[in-house]
Amino acid sequence: MYKVSEFSKMTGLSKETLRYYADIKLLEPVYIDPANHYRYYDNGSYLVGRLLVYLRRFNFTIQEMLEVVNDESFENLEELIRAKRRDLQAEIQRIQTVIEEMDDFFEMGIGEGKDDHMA
Repeated sequence: MYKVSEFSKMTGLSKETLRYYADIKLLEPVYIDPANHYRYYDNGSYLVGRLLVYLRRFNFTIQEMLEVVNDESFENLEELIRAKRRDLQAEIQRIQTVIEEMDDFFEMGIGEGKDDHMA
């Protein structure tokens, strides 16, 4: 079993994040020592912790992460990640369109010499 400080280093999740995840029942310690209230995690917790790191990186919300973790079979995980990937691709396209619009804006001469037009 791993103490919070060791588990934090192993997973890349801060102590504060681990406490928050425990509070919302996303990643609870497997054991809390009744004498000193130290929280302990195990190897199964490590796998879930690493998964949560990836899900956050993949832009999953806390609610979506709860759904993944509560589905212990992880049956829908691949489809959820594929859907998130599609969402990110759409966001990339939207951002590229905005950048093109900005380029068009500057090509029209708007924005250049703006001090001349501000009176």
